[in-house]
Amino acid sequence: MIEQVSTSGTFSIEAIRSQFPILHQTVNGKPLVYLDNAATSQKPKQVIDAITNYYTGYNSNIHRGAHHLAQLATEAYENSREVITRHLNAASSKEINFVRGTTEAINLVAATYGRTNVQAGDEIIISAMEHHSNIVPWQMLCAEKGATLRVVPITDSGEFIFEEYEKLLSEKTRIVSVVYVSNSLGTINPVKEIIAAAHKVGAVVFLDGAQALPHQKVDVQDLDCDFLAFSGHKVLGPTGIGILYGKQALLEAMPPYMGGGEMIKSVSFAGTTYNDLPYKFEAGTPHIEGGIVLGEAINYMNEVGLDNIAAYEHKLLEYGVQKLSEIEGMRFIGTARNKSSVISFLIGDIHPYDLGVLLNEQGIAIRTGHHCCQPLMGRLNIEGTCRASFAFYNTTEEIDILAKAISRAAKILG
Repeated sequence: MIEQVSTSGTFSIEAIRSQFPILHQTVNGKPLVYLDNAATSQKPKQVIDAITNYYTGYNSNIHRGAHHLAQLATEAYENSREVITRHLNAASSKEINFVRGTTEAINLVAATYGRTNVQAGDEIIISAMEHHSNIVPWQMLCAEKGATLRVVPITDSGEFIFEEYEKLLSEKTRIVSVVYVSNSLGTINPVKEIIAAAHKVGAVVFLDGAQALPHQKVDVQDLDCDFLAFSGHKVLGPTGIGILYGKQALLEAMPPYMGGGEMIKSVSFAGTTYNDLPYKFEAGTPHIEGGIVLGEAINYMNEVGLDNIAAYEHKLLEYGVQKLSEIEGMRFIGTARNKSSVISFLIGDIHPYDLGVLLNEQGIAIRTGHHCCQPLMGRLNIEGTCRASFAFYNTTEEIDILAKAISRAAKILG
């Protein structure tokens, strides 16, 4: 168990950091300051040990195996599905589909639900702050079907303009697909209201939850979303694994995404009968280790406490904004009133990559560039940003180091 809460009501950051082996190293002779959590999270020892335990203790293919190892692996894999079902408050584990990540989940829904339900003249709505993975699949679907992609504009501060969204909704709207939390701005969108408005015109809603799940509670029944996806590597789990949640009735009506083993009940040369949910969308040998360990990562987050995580990260965000605002030439990109723990910024005319290189020399890891949001960068009339993204294992001392390093680098770069 993890030492979570002190007498002051905040969890012990020392206890938390002791669980993450990668944090205790030097880069270029400096202590590592890892502030690239929106790209991928680091892994606690509990998760790393779960990977080792699988490969040393019960590595086997799952389902239909009569032998002991297959039974152990199957039980662990399906137990993970149950953990995630409870974590999302899904109505049934049949609604939880293992995929490679958020990108595959969006493509799956576009290729199955989208191809079945979108016709020429229909419309799909996204927002101006979407990641490329929540743009391109819908563009491809629209091009194939003769449908139209509509884009909800955002304010200069990076907020979803709800009034403009309502104007775009119509009887032509078939799908609304929006990001819950922006990876590049940190904006937390009013997704419950977005979903309710879409449902009034008969549209279904897909939520890109990749940046929401690491930081807050997500209840799919309370939100009433039709689909939601997230990626394991952003919630302390392995890469190459993720979750597609979908309402059972919708998933049952959708055709399979891929054909092969596991997604079938019976096969003959005359025809095939598809498997029940959730296996209908899980063709082939899955990422067994990833699925098992994702459940362990979710358990770890729940042990720390999602409320603790949200509160602590909000303090980091407030402290970071205050500290970085003292730097001459600082320009924040994304100043929404409701934000997650992401700070995107520019310093004067300094190119983000140049600043990122100098910060790396000080052992500081941030992300630079367009963050797979080129249309958003075009809307803001910039090429890219520097992005510092915080997790619950970061500290205010690391933010102090970041601020000093940015000031030093800015002087060097002029």
